[in-house]
Amino acid sequence: MVALRTVRMPGQVWGLAAPGQSGPLFVTSYRGRDLLGTVLTALDVSGQVLWKREFEGHPGPPRVSSDTGNVWITHRTPGHDVVCEIDASGTVVQTIAPMCERSERLCAFAVLGQRVITAWLRVERGRLALAGRAPRIALHDNDGGIHWSTPTALDKISYPGVVEAGVHTDGEVRPMRSWSPRSIRAHHPTPLMVAGDRVAATFGDDSSGIAVTFFLDTRDGRLIAATPPGPTGHKAILGPGEFLIGSQGYGAFSTSHYNADGTVVRRWPTHTMPLIDSQGSIRGPEFENVTPSRSHFVALEPDGAVRKGLHLPGYYTSHPVLDREGTAVFWRDGRLLAITAELQPRQLLASPDDQRNVMSRTVLLERGQIAFALGDELVLVSDTGLSAMNDGPWPCADGGLHGNPVQAN
Repeated sequence: MVALRTVRMPGQVWGLAAPGQSGPLFVTSYRGRDLLGTVLTALDVSGQVLWKREFEGHPGPPRVSSDTGNVWITHRTPGHDVVCEIDASGTVVQTIAPMCERSERLCAFAVLGQRVITAWLRVERGRLALAGRAPRIALHDNDGGIHWSTPTALDKISYPGVVEAGVHTDGEVRPMRSWSPRSIRAHHPTPLMVAGDRVAATFGDDSSGIAVTFFLDTRDGRLIAATPPGPTGHKAILGPGEFLIGSQGYGAFSTSHYNADGTVVRRWPTHTMPLIDSQGSIRGPEFENVTPSRSHFVALEPDGAVRKGLHLPGYYTSHPVLDREGTAVFWRDGRLLAITAELQPRQLLASPDDQRNVMSRTVLLERGQIAFALGDELVLVSDTGLSAMNDGPWPCADGGLHGNPVQAN
């Protein structure tokens, strides 16, 4: 039987990460009901709080450096967004103030050694009121200086599944004509990913959810390609220079494999929260905005076929984690599920009355312990029988336990 421990955090949790399976675990959350205050909490793997630090600004997910094991977060200083590096004792090691224009706000970042790659929007955090200025991606040195900076273009977008009706269509429902977004948002989850010499940055129209992913050269910021506008869903690093981009909504339900040229080389008729193991196998829970649920846990075969496993009732799902034996673990519909590489399920924990719908991703700690957050509560589940982390590219390598969506090679 599994053992359960819960720890109350200062507010709703926004992310968790760790330098290794033995901890410490870094958790970002709101400062109580203050939505513009961040609390960074460090805990050991037993759930004992080691220290807390408070920062101004809306919380975001923590990133842990592969080089140092230190945690990085963003926060707001008077008139400027900054990125802070904090060590295991809670000491601020350095603060980087990336060069930007006064109207820009930092909406996503990732750590590349002692550099940070950033995504910027204008006017207010996470949004852009269009005034002829584009979202921007930049690579910064540790003094905040710009190594390269590349604007993107999201001027006119369209998608066949988006429809309109009115006087101009004589009351008929027709595909909507191309339009200019009034506001743009960095597309979550994972608006920014780095896979070797490629960056994938995704921005979307705030009203429709139609988004575009831009592929850039990590070395010089050169724009390589962009996806067609579409209802972008979950994304993942597949390998050096390669990404999975999911689509769901407006009639779309698919996952595409993009190579380093930004070309689609494979496509599957499903949309998942993907896991990619050390052998390159892809699987995960399907995710669709439909109730009652039609989703299953699925495996994506190399030839484009989809192999279905357990039907998954409910909707809200923590992003899964994968152990070395290929067992996936995630929370959904009041249950903590473990599904083997052969798609055989077992239930680790059940709390059917728990209807909380704000949850973190799932991480795997030492001795098979699982950690994830529900609302403002950190959940630790031990004695699961799980093995160590799988070392595949997503989400278990640097994009998983470290919370840093980067694969260096």
